[in-house]
Amino acid sequence: MASVRNVVFDFGGVLVRWAPREVVASLFEPAVHDRLMQESFQHPDWLEVDRGTLDEASTSARVAQRTGLPQASIAELLKRARESLAPIPDSIALLRKVAGMEGVHLYGLSNMHGDTFRYLQSRFDFWSLFEGIVISGDIGMLKPDLDIFEHLTSRFKLNPAESVFIDDNLPNVLAARAHGLKGIHFSGATACAAELLPMLA
Repeated sequence: MASVRNVVFDFGGVLVRWAPREVVASLFEPAVHDRLMQESFQHPDWLEVDRGTLDEASTSARVAQRTGLPQASIAELLKRARESLAPIPDSIALLRKVAGMEGVHLYGLSNMHGDTFRYLQSRFDFWSLFEGIVISGDIGMLKPDLDIFEHLTSRFKLNPAESVFIDDNLPNVLAARAHGLKGIHFSGATACAAELLPMLA
C-alpha cells in the first residue's frame, strides 16, 4: 500500500467555521430564519456562487426577490457570513503539525467564491503552509463532481494513492475516494488527527 504523502484539506467547516444559520439568527426575526436559509445558503443559487458564476450583488438581489426582504439587509447578511469565517483553533493546530512533518505536502480544495478566498487570504497567515490550493469559484468546478479532483491531481501532479482528502461533507469524501484518494470525513480535529496521523507515519 502506498504511503500518504499529500494531505488535502477542505476549508469551510474544517479549517474555518461555516455557520450561516447563526448569522441569519443574528440579523433577522425567528419567523423568517428557515425560509431565508432555504432561499439563500441552501438554494441552488449558492452552488453558482461557489462555482463563481454569481457574485455577491447578484445573489443578494435574487434572494431579496425570492423572500421580499430588503436587498440591503440581504447584502449585509452575505457580508456578515463572509466575515464569520474564522479559523478553528484545533484544526489550525493540526494543520501546522502536519505541515511540520518531513516529506508531507499540504494542498487545499474548497467550494468557495474566489473573492471570499482572497478575503480570507488577506486576514490569516496559515495559507502559506499550502503548496497548492484549488478554489471552485476560480475554475468553475464544484465538489463532489469528479472533474475537480482530476483537476487537483493533474495540476499538482499528485498520485491519488499517496493522497488523502479531508472534508466535512460526506459526498465530497466519497467522490475523492472514487477518484482514488483516501478520504476522511471530518467531524472534529481530534478524531481527524486519530485517523490521519497514522497514515503519515
